[in-house]
Amino acid sequence: MIEKLEAIEARFNEITREMAEVGDDYQRTVELAKERAELETIVAKAQEYRQVQEQLSQARELAESSDEELRELAQLDLETLTPRLETLEAELKRLLVPKDPRDERNVIVEIRAGTGGDEAALFAADLFRMYSRFAERRRWHIDVMSANETGIGGYKEIIFTVKGKGAYSQLKFESGVHRVQRVPATEAQGRIHTSTVTVAVLAEVEDVDIKIPENDLRIDVYRSAGAGGQNVQKNATAVRITHLPTGLVVACQDERSQLQNKVRAMSILRARLYEMEMEKRMSEQEEARRSQVGTGERSEKIRTYNFPQNRVTDHRIGLSSFNLPGVLDGDLTEFIEELTLRSETERLAVGEFDED
Repeated sequence: MIEKLEAIEARFNEITREMAEVGDDYQRTVELAKERAELETIVAKAQEYRQVQEQLSQARELAESSDEELRELAQLDLETLTPRLETLEAELKRLLVPKDPRDERNVIVEIRAGTGGDEAALFAADLFRMYSRFAERRRWHIDVMSANETGIGGYKEIIFTVKGKGAYSQLKFESGVHRVQRVPATEAQGRIHTSTVTVAVLAEVEDVDIKIPENDLRIDVYRSAGAGGQNVQKNATAVRITHLPTGLVVACQDERSQLQNKVRAMSILRARLYEMEMEKRMSEQEEARRSQVGTGERSEKIRTYNFPQNRVTDHRIGLSSFNLPGVLDGDLTEFIEELTLRSETERLAVGEFDED
C-alpha cells in the first residue's frame, strides 16, 4: 500500500508542477486539473495517515518514559490514535481499489414489462417515476429516448438517459429483475398478483469508446406508430438498426426526424455493445466477486416491492425497507449505499487490492 501511495503522491506533485508551466493550453490545463482532482482525496488521506503514524510512534516512545504523568498521557494518545490509524488504513484501501471506468458517466436506462401483462406495464411506469424522482433529488436531467406505452398509463418498454455526475456509479446496481406483489386495480376479487419488470442500466459511451464498422449495420426506416397502431407520421422517420455480428436490434421512433432517431438508436446500440464487452472482461477478471454480489444480469431477481406489507427487499444484500412509498418516490439512498459498500468489501476480499 505504501508504494502505491508514494507513486500517487509523486504523480500528484508532477501534475501540480506541470499545471504551473502549461501556459495558455486550456485543453491540457483541464485534463491535468481533472486528473489532479481525482488524486487529491487520496493524497490528503495519505498525509493524514502519515501524521497519525508519526504521532503514534511518539506516543509509544513516551509510554516507555520513567515519568508517570507522561506515560499516562501517552497511553491516552495510544487509545485514541490506534483505532484512528486503523480507520485511515481501511479508508485508503477502499480509495485504492480500482474504480469502474464507467462510474462518472451518464447512463441509459431500459425498463421493460415482464410477466404480469398490464400490471407489469403499470409497474414499469412506477419504476420510471422512481428513477425520475431519484434523479430530480440530485438535480440530474432525464431525457426519454423511446417509449412504448399501453392504453392505461403503463409502459411495455421505456428507454431514457440520466445525465449527471456519477450517474452510473449510483444506478449500476439497479440492473436486474424487479418483482412487485400487490392487488391490481383491475382485480375484482382483491387477490395479490406477482409481476416482474426488467431494468438494464448501461453507461453512455462515445464514438471513441467503441468503433462500429458501417458494414456491421443494417438500417431500416419505417413509419412511426402510436398506441393502438395508428400512424402518427406520414413520412418514414422511425429507424431500426440491426448489428449483424451480434444480432442486437435497436429501434427509435419518438423523434420527428429520421436523423434524430438514427442518432438515438446508435447511442443505445453503442451502450449495449460496450456493456457486452465490459461484462465479458468483468466475468473473466472478477468472477469471485460477481458470484457473491450479483452479476446485475437482467435474468437475476434483485428486489421485491411488497405492497401489502409496505416492504421493499433487496435480495442481494438481505436489506428490507418498510417505507415503500418513500422508495417509489426516489429514496433509494439506503439501498445504493449498502450495495456500494458490499461491492467494495467483496472486491477487497477477492484481492483486487494487493497488499504491498
